[in-house]
Amino acid sequence: MPFSHHSHSGQFCGHATNTLEEIIQRAIEKKLNTFALTEHMPRDEASDLYPEEVTASQNTSQAISSLFDTFKAYYVEAKRLQHKYSSAIRILVGLEIDWIRPSSRQLIESLLAKYQFELLVGSVHHVHEIAIDYNRTMYEMARDISGSSDKNLFEDYFDAQLEMLKALKPPIVGHFDLIRLKSDDPDGSFARWDQVWKRILRNLEFITNYGGVLELNSAALRKGMSEPYPKAEICKAFLEMEGRFTLSDDSHGVDQVGFGFDEVLRFAGEIGLESMVIFELEGTTKDIRFPNVSTRAVSVAELKVPPDLLE
Repeated sequence: MPFSHHSHSGQFCGHATNTLEEIIQRAIEKKLNTFALTEHMPRDEASDLYPEEVTASQNTSQAISSLFDTFKAYYVEAKRLQHKYSSAIRILVGLEIDWIRPSSRQLIESLLAKYQFELLVGSVHHVHEIAIDYNRTMYEMARDISGSSDKNLFEDYFDAQLEMLKALKPPIVGHFDLIRLKSDDPDGSFARWDQVWKRILRNLEFITNYGGVLELNSAALRKGMSEPYPKAEICKAFLEMEGRFTLSDDSHGVDQVGFGFDEVLRFAGEIGLESMVIFELEGTTKDIRFPNVSTRAVSVAELKVPPDLLE
């Protein structure tokens, strides 16, 4: 049975669709046995707001306050649904963090202290405090600051990622190579640039050393790329370091739940990946922030996608 450790809903995410309950119901229909809820954390700087987060009736202060209210409502609803559907699916209640600047750490740690989360997906969506995955215009703004080349921006992205990794040591690292999404050549090799590749290997080694897990994220496929996040060359390097992987759909609506899992599992076989990690609400973990969560290895062969998941 497949599983997913990264998801969003339109109820609590401005660029997603459907309610959180509808997302969970779809995961049950798709016969996923474990599904992690990981809405985006709120942001506390006016410059970090996305266009859809500011309405004509709000000023930026009100918009920021609304984000925190929405996040609180998400946690309450997620825990309610976790209990309601406990007999049908294993639900983990977590969050996806946004590492924008070093001071992001204080906000993230305050959220972890306030809420009893079971999972954290560590992601970088910003470079030079500009969103690099929102649209091409913003990507180019960040690239101009880096010196007007994808190569330079990639270097800065992986440096920012290392900052996040060192500060938070996230159990799951989200879409490791997201930076390629809006680049000139999203399917191009990272290894063509020596300094970029050195940074990638450095970050992978750090993740391996603290015991982090990379997600195989199928969202890259629905966004037109030929490989999931991360690319095969990165996955192979991580495997050589004995790194661990998990499976995620990064769904933003019911139509994306379980999307591309058949292709991702074929990809896993092609790169030589024999098992993936599933996070469970039992046992113990070395991460004191999530004391009741453990991991278990599941063979890729066991993760056969049911026929209706391909529909």
